[in-house]
Amino acid sequence: MQKVHSRIATIEDAAILAEISRVTFYDTYHAYNTKEDMDLFLLKHFSLDAVINELNSPKNIFLFVYVDEQLSGYAKLSVANTPEQLKDFTILEIARIYSIKEKIGKGIGKILIDECINIARQKNKQMIWLGVWKQNPRAIAFYEKNGFEIFGEQDFILGKDVQQDWLMKRSLA
Repeated sequence: MQKVHSRIATIEDAAILAEISRVTFYDTYHAYNTKEDMDLFLLKHFSLDAVINELNSPKNIFLFVYVDEQLSGYAKLSVANTPEQLKDFTILEIARIYSIKEKIGKGIGKILIDECINIARQKNKQMIWLGVWKQNPRAIAFYEKNGFEIFGEQDFILGKDVQQDWLMKRSLA
């Protein structure tokens, strides 16, 4: 039987967080984007310095999930952004949620979603929300299965390419 556990990432985890961030983002999106756009995005958002800045911000929480002591996925929770449609609620954003390629479809995403919801409830949030690429039907279906619904859209800039995300929310009441 597999041993699964989660923990909050700390500043000492910056290098491993930068690595899993680069690997999981690349594995998820490289087939749909140019090398130049991917390189620009990875450098801007997942360099060691960028990750250290995110870890040091009190607006962010990073969560790791391990299976048999192997880091298998992570999530970033944030209070940095508030969509206009949710301004009347206390909210927490799932800004990133990724499993390593070999663990996709094996329950890591469900563990991460459940942990994110638990953290949001512990922080007395009314709602949790996220953005998901409109061209990712598997992720959209996963979020819908976990109680999220589409409430809007926003631009997502990958390198120099402007893409469209759905905004999805779930009430925690």
